[in-house]
Amino acid sequence: MKRRIWRLLALFVVFAMVAASCGGSDDDSDSSASSSSEEETGGVLSQEDIDEALEADEEEEEAEVTFDRSTIDGIWEEAAYNRQQMIAKITAKMDAGEWGVGDDNILRGPAGFEIDLNDCPSDWSNNSGITDTEIRIGHTTAMSGNLAAYGNLGVGWNAYLQTVNADGGIAGRDVVLLVKDDGYVAAQTIEFIDELIESENVFALLTLGSPNTLAVYDKINDECIPHPFVMTGHPAWGDPENHPWTSGLHMSYSTEAVLWGTWIKNNLADQLPVKVAGLVMDNDFGLAYEIGFELYAELNPDVVSEYLPVRHDPAAPTLTNEVTTIAAFEPDVFISMTAGNPCVLAIQEVEAAGLLATLDAAFTPSVCKAIAAYMKPAGMAAHDWYVVGGGNKDSTDPKHADEPFISFINGMLEDQGLDPAISLYAAGVSYGYPHTEMLRVAASLPGGLSRTNFILAVRNIAIYHPQILDGIQTGLNGAADAYFVEGSDFSQFDAEVQTWTQVGDILDLNGGTPNCRWDKDQGGCR
Repeated sequence: MKRRIWRLLALFVVFAMVAASCGGSDDDSDSSASSSSEEETGGVLSQEDIDEALEADEEEEEAEVTFDRSTIDGIWEEAAYNRQQMIAKITAKMDAGEWGVGDDNILRGPAGFEIDLNDCPSDWSNNSGITDTEIRIGHTTAMSGNLAAYGNLGVGWNAYLQTVNADGGIAGRDVVLLVKDDGYVAAQTIEFIDELIESENVFALLTLGSPNTLAVYDKINDECIPHPFVMTGHPAWGDPENHPWTSGLHMSYSTEAVLWGTWIKNNLADQLPVKVAGLVMDNDFGLAYEIGFELYAELNPDVVSEYLPVRHDPAAPTLTNEVTTIAAFEPDVFISMTAGNPCVLAIQEVEAAGLLATLDAAFTPSVCKAIAAYMKPAGMAAHDWYVVGGGNKDSTDPKHADEPFISFINGMLEDQGLDPAISLYAAGVSYGYPHTEMLRVAASLPGGLSRTNFILAVRNIAIYHPQILDGIQTGLNGAADAYFVEGSDFSQFDAEVQTWTQVGDILDLNGGTPNCRWDKDQGGCR
């Protein structure tokens, strides 16, 4: 019952706050479920609705696990079963003429998902990037500059591909990753994407970084190139109508922002309303966080009395001035809305300013949850910091070390001469795993591996992801559900043991985050 209440509360809060920013779904089932109070408040659920949800006592059926997840063989068996389920479902729909590319050259998929291929370039090919021996994937990332640590994600993903290729590849082909270091500079990302499309003949693309991806995702979609599992949690990747070729994997930053507010409401009840300060990276990445929490604060004045966002240059060598400004504000809660090395600096500067002695809570963002990369370098200053972690398992966290998939990853890294202590290598596998699973599905659909079959597979993905905490569903459903992960843990860091300790229950909001048509000029999602 306790878990049900938490999940209902979170689902209603997330729907209310994010819907106001992103706009509701066009699905008829959503509109028919709207209450009169929603209509009166412009689609935002009232506190009365939330209170009623808290009092509800509905039975929840848990999915029965029929595979042994305590062994790597059991995980592979479950993966094969899930792939076969997707293949059978999609094939039946394609055979019935409901999904796939029709005579009108329109690709149709689940829940009203459509792509008009007539709008693709005249020289577009459904099989670009596929040769007799290779499947070519282009990847732009930061391997230099202030966020260079994130380049290790691509290294880990490529290591997993080497293992897949050694085991026969996908449909007898090696998956080849073409990596370009853009240094987290959007202008450089644009040049590399042009190069990968025009000269490298790639099948699909993967980008890292919100400002970088926002700079190129229009072109990628205009070029009709698959762009799934983007390495950033910006809410804009949840737009299957205007950007059907692009999707994300990481929990949306908008959802994370609302969950910060949910934690404050439920854990600082005797002190409400509270003052909250945010240290915001001054780019499109930080803006998504800032807008998301700003909206929560506006709609919940009984929870947040004042909200002060203080922006910083992404390349700033120190954050002393920004944290000094925040300290003068005397916040009750501090939230780091930044990424990369600034996450470490934020933790250290907050301690140096004496803020930890007066704060009720300090949060680091989910993108800086990695222990080896961000928490350990911050030293004891990181002790007792909180995170809305997005459900991701850290391979260097002692409590996950003996899990079969984590052991498999660490052994794989060692075999390839890579250091398992660099947790972002394993985090890269978390992106590579669903990507290769959907390549396998696409290769088994009628017509074999193609860009359209790959997108059909991605938009139908329903898998057990062994690097996501149990209790969080992972999947997409065409135009209806555009976010792969919508659940999270609340955790607190123990700097002595170097581990995240979960606080409270897992919240799984699967299917509850409305799609997002991102409009920066108009203040977020529409």
